[in-house]
Amino acid sequence: MTNDPFGIAATLTTATTTARYVSLTMLADKTGADVTRLPHTVKILLENIARRAGGRDVSPADVEALARWPDGPAASIAFMPARVLMQDFTGVPAVVDLAAMRSAVARAGGDPQSVNPFVPVDLVIDHSVQVDRFGSPDAYATNLSWEYRRNRERYALLNWAQQAFDGFRVVPPGMGICHQVNLEHLGRVVIERDGWAFPDTLVGTDSHTPMINGLGVLGWGVGGIEAEAAMLGQPMFLPKPVVLGVRTRGTLPPGTTATDLVLTLAQILRAHGVVGKFVEFFGPGLSSLSIADRATLSNMSPEFGATATLFPVDSNTLEYLRLTGRGDNVDLVERYTREQGLFRTDDAVEPNFSEVLDLDLSQVEPSVAGPKRPQDRVSLAGVTESFHSILDGKAAEASRQELARFKDEGCSEAGRFLKASKENLEEPSAAASVRDGSVVIAAITSCTNTSNPSVMIAAGLLARKAVEAGLQSRPWVKTSLAPGSRVVTQYLDKAGLTPYLEKLGFNLVGYGCTTCIGNSGPLPKEIAEVVTTKKLSVAAVLSGNRNYEGRIHGHVKASYLASPPLCVAYALVGTVLCDLSVDPLGTDQEGNAVYLRDIWPTAKEIETLVATAVSSEQFDLEYGRIFEGDDKWKSMPAPTGTLFEWTEDSTYVREPPFFLDFADTPEPPTDIHRARVLAVLGDTITTDHISPAGAIAADSPAGEYLIRHGIPINEFNSFGSRRGNHEVMMRGTFGNIRLRNAMVPGIEGPWTIHTPSGDKMPIYDAAMRYLQESTPLVVIAGKEYGSGSSRDWAAKGAALLGIKAIIAESYERIHRSNLVCMGVLPLQFKAGQSAQSLGLRGDETYTITGIGNGIEPQQTVSVSVVRPDGSQLTFDTMVRIDAPAEVEYFVNGGILEMVLRQLLPPTARG
Repeated sequence: MTNDPFGIAATLTTATTTARYVSLTMLADKTGADVTRLPHTVKILLENIARRAGGRDVSPADVEALARWPDGPAASIAFMPARVLMQDFTGVPAVVDLAAMRSAVARAGGDPQSVNPFVPVDLVIDHSVQVDRFGSPDAYATNLSWEYRRNRERYALLNWAQQAFDGFRVVPPGMGICHQVNLEHLGRVVIERDGWAFPDTLVGTDSHTPMINGLGVLGWGVGGIEAEAAMLGQPMFLPKPVVLGVRTRGTLPPGTTATDLVLTLAQILRAHGVVGKFVEFFGPGLSSLSIADRATLSNMSPEFGATATLFPVDSNTLEYLRLTGRGDNVDLVERYTREQGLFRTDDAVEPNFSEVLDLDLSQVEPSVAGPKRPQDRVSLAGVTESFHSILDGKAAEASRQELARFKDEGCSEAGRFLKASKENLEEPSAAASVRDGSVVIAAITSCTNTSNPSVMIAAGLLARKAVEAGLQSRPWVKTSLAPGSRVVTQYLDKAGLTPYLEKLGFNLVGYGCTTCIGNSGPLPKEIAEVVTTKKLSVAAVLSGNRNYEGRIHGHVKASYLASPPLCVAYALVGTVLCDLSVDPLGTDQEGNAVYLRDIWPTAKEIETLVATAVSSEQFDLEYGRIFEGDDKWKSMPAPTGTLFEWTEDSTYVREPPFFLDFADTPEPPTDIHRARVLAVLGDTITTDHISPAGAIAADSPAGEYLIRHGIPINEFNSFGSRRGNHEVMMRGTFGNIRLRNAMVPGIEGPWTIHTPSGDKMPIYDAAMRYLQESTPLVVIAGKEYGSGSSRDWAAKGAALLGIKAIIAESYERIHRSNLVCMGVLPLQFKAGQSAQSLGLRGDETYTITGIGNGIEPQQTVSVSVVRPDGSQLTFDTMVRIDAPAEVEYFVNGGILEMVLRQLLPPTARG
C-alpha cells in the first residue's frame, strides 16, 4: 500500500508477528457503506482495490462504488492477484513469450531484466507424464523416465526460467498436480508480505485454478496471455461482479460421494447459467463438507462456467491448514479473517447475493457424467441409454442387441471365458471380447478427486472387497492410478489398500494429470486394432473433470466422469452396457453374484480409515522436498543467463513471431473487407476442439511438419507438450479429430472448403492459402464458443492462421478474453439470431464495418454478406470487447504487445 486516501490502514498483532492491513470496517465507517453483508467474494475484491486506491489503476471512486455493491454504480475493478500459478502445458508458452519479450527489449537497446515477474509465480510440471506403462510395479519409474526423455528441451527451458526470473519457482516432474499442490501446500489463505497482511489471491494458467476456492482463497483461471500480463504488473479489469449464492443444507446420503455432488452441481449450474459469474456457498450444510469435498466442487467451476466458486474460511479451513503442515499460519488466518468479516460460522447472517439457489445435499445420487460433456450427468441406471445416444444407425441397433444379450446372460458374462489376469492382456481372447460399449480405459486420475482422501480411500476399500470376493478387472481394460499428490501414496500404503488396487491393475503410473488431459497413452496394440478394424464405439471411465470429444483417447467414442470407486467398478465389469445399480459385477468363488452394493464401503468404514491413515507427518515429508526434484532434474543440463538462447533446429521451443519486427506504435484498427469463412461450427465448441492437447497424427499438418524435421512418429509426444513451438501449434489449431465443420457435412476432423475454388483441404492448409491470397478470415460458431480449458493457443493459433474475427452466439469467459488479448475480434450475434437463422453457409464473403472509426466496449458493428449468387445480407453484431482496458489491448494488437511497448526504452518508442 503506497497511498491511503481513506485513512484505513490498521495494525494486526498475532502470536508471531505484527502486520498492517486495510480495514474493511474502517472503510465502512469512512464511506458510510454497509460492507457486513457483502458476499465474501466481493469483500476480497474490495480489499484488493482498497489496498491500491489512489495509485495508477484504482481511484477512490472505484472503491466506494464496490463498497456499495450491488447498488453502487458500475466501476472499474482493477484486480491484482497476489501470485500466479502455472502448469507446464500452459506455462511453457508463457515462459517462451517472456523470453521473447526479453529478446525484443534487448534488440531495442533496453534492459531485458525489466521483463520480470511483478508477483511470485509457481509453475508445477504435471501435464506431461503419459500412461505408456501400466498394470505393473515399474509403471511409475518407466513413465517418469520416458517423460524426461521426451521433454528434455521443455524442461531445460523451465530450468533456465527459474534462474533467470526473480520469484519464479518450479515444482519438478513427479511431485503432483498443480491444483492439488496449491491446495495442500502453496495456498496460504492470508499472506504477509513487506509488512502487510492481505488475502491470498491468484490467477492460474489452467481453468481449474478455482479449486483453491475450497480453501477460502479466491482465484480463477485465465489464459496464459493474461497471466503473463499480471506477472508484468498489469491488473485484470473486471466488470461489476455478479455473485450467485448457493444455500446448502442437509448431508450427503450413504453410498454417494463428493464426485456425485459435483456432477450434480455442474448439471444444475450449467443449466441455470453462470458463465462469467462468481458462485459462493453458504448455509449450515457447509459444516458437513470437508475442505477436500469443497475443493472437489470448486475445481469444476469451468465445467459449469463460473469464474470461481468460493467457500468462505471457517473452522474446517483452520483444521485443514494444521493437517497439511501450515499450522504456522493458522493464527494469522483466523485473526485476520475474523477482523475483516471473512470468517464464516453456521449462525452468520446470510450475505446479500445477486441471486440464490438452494442445494439439498440429501438429494444427491450416485452419478457419472457423459458421454462427452461434464455437465451431462446421468444416474447409474441411465448410463447405457446415454451411450446409445451417441451411436447412429446400424451401430445403435447392434449395441441394443448386445445389451439385450447382456441382459439375458448377465453383464458379468461378457468375459466369462477369459482368464482374469493382467498377464493375459496380450492374448487374442481379450481383444476378441471388445465390442461396442466396452470400457477400454479406467483411470483414477486428476486433481478433482485425487485431492480427496474420502473418495480415494473408498476406491481402495472397494478394491479390497472386490479382490476378497474373487473379482478381477477385465483384461481389455487399461487401468491406471495417477494421484495429484505423493501424499495419496503415503496414506493408501498406510491404510493397507495399495496391494488390492494393484491386484486390479490400478498400479501407480505417475503423479500428474495423465488421462484427464489426454495423456492416456496408447491402448494395447491388439485392443486398438480390433477397435479400428471393427469400427467399435468403446468407452473410457475416469475420475477427472474433462471428457470432451477427442480428449481422452482417439479410439474412444464415449468418456464418462466418475468417482474413483466407480472407476474401479467399471474396470471390474468392463462395459457401460450394464446398470451398476442392479446388475452384478461378477461372481465370487462359490459362483454367487456380486453386486456393487455388496462391496461398496460404508461411510463409517471410510471415515475410520481416513482418520487413522492420513496424518500431518505425510504432508510435512512430501512438501518439505517439493521443489528439490529427483536426480534427473538436478543433473539436467540447462542454459543460464538473462537471455534465452533460441535454436533454429528445436521442435519444442521456438522464438514466436509476435515480437519480431516489432512496430514502435500499433497500426490503428481497420474494417475487415471481403473476408472468407474458415469454418462454420456448432454449439459448445471447446478449446479442445480449437487447440487439442492429445496425440499428433502422422498424416496431420503438425505430424508432417515433425516428420520433415526428422522426428520419428514414436517421438511426436503430444500437442500440449509442443506448445512452446508455434509452428506445431498453429498447424494443430482446429485439429481435433471430432471437429464438425458444417462446410464439410458428414465429415469429422480438421477439414474445410477453400472458396471460391471449392477445394477440400485441412484447415491449416486452407488458412495458409488464404494468407498467400491476402484474404482475411472469419469463423462462425454457435453458443458457448471456447468452453473448456484456458488455452492461450486457442487464441494464438487463430491469430497466426489469419483469423480476424469470430462471430458466435455466445462465448465462454476465458476464451473471449484470450481472443481480445491476441487482437482477434470477438463478435456476437444479436439475440435470436444465428448462422442457421440467417442462412449462413460459409461460402460467402464478409465485410465488417464500424471498427475503423474507433472501438467502444460492446458497440454494434455491421456485417455485410455477399453470397455466391450475388445476393446480399446485412446484420448487426455486438463487439465483445467488454471493458475500456480491453480496447487498449485490442488496439495494440494484443495485451503483450501493449506491455512490451511500455517496457521499451523511450528512444525505441520514438
